[in-house]
Amino acid sequence: MKKKHTKGIEARKSRYGFMFVLPWLIGFVLFFFIPIIQSLVYSLSTVQVTGNGIATEFVGLEHYSYLIDRDPEYLKMLRTSVISFAYKLPLILVVSIVLSLVLNQKFKGRVFFRGLFFLPVIIATGVVMELVFKTIDSSSTALGVSDSITSNMFSIESIMESLDLPTQIATYIQTAVSSIFDLIWECGIQIILFIAGLQSIPASIYEASKVEGATKWEEFWFITFPQLGRITLLVAIFTMLEIFADNQNELMSSSYIKMSGGIYDESSAMLWMYFAIVAVIMGILVALYSKFLLKKWE
Repeated sequence: MKKKHTKGIEARKSRYGFMFVLPWLIGFVLFFFIPIIQSLVYSLSTVQVTGNGIATEFVGLEHYSYLIDRDPEYLKMLRTSVISFAYKLPLILVVSIVLSLVLNQKFKGRVFFRGLFFLPVIIATGVVMELVFKTIDSSSTALGVSDSITSNMFSIESIMESLDLPTQIATYIQTAVSSIFDLIWECGIQIILFIAGLQSIPASIYEASKVEGATKWEEFWFITFPQLGRITLLVAIFTMLEIFADNQNELMSSSYIKMSGGIYDESSAMLWMYFAIVAVIMGILVALYSKFLLKKWE
């Protein structure tokens, strides 16, 4: 009798769980699965909007061939997107982990500063974000900054020249410094995830390291960073998806413009080829990280 009663409770819990998940499953099928299959069909067909609806004619890989062989703008946008990803990902990870280490310390007002760094996540869309980027793209006088002040500010170019660094490194540093506002703006969720990971590390490990005479630098590389291995992987995957799917991405915005103009076939092919390349890059990075770092730390 007890076994039957237990089975009845478990079955009821399963039904309740399925009822809670059911709205998400319906939304996934209607608003994600069906549209993504439809877009794949569009990328392999010519699409025409008629009075009776949308007419498609299968053409295979013709659109993909056109993008690779005869559309230089697409390859240019693709290269720009990959380069932007290459410098944004490590910078966002480094800035996020540094800020999380600071915000995880015990000091007055840390709740306020944690909320301050998470604030961009709340206002990252809508009218506020649009006005912010309009302000950034405008001139210094529109920002209310005096010309006399801006003319006396330090120049990144002159600093790079004085350090006599290689051209590639100097360009990377210059690009990173010029986009530091955007990078900090994009670190909100990453900081929260890293703080959660830091708080899950047992304090006894740090106590043992102090007894052994380990420095803060050694604690970070031999305790903190390895303990954050899986959190770092999660943050990296989340950040990669955010960077590649960013609305400011030139390739994404160009595809959306074509799609809004009724060019569904070519725009679908543009996005499918882009996301295929993204999937390959992400797969390689995750495999290398798991093989050479996660396995070593475990």
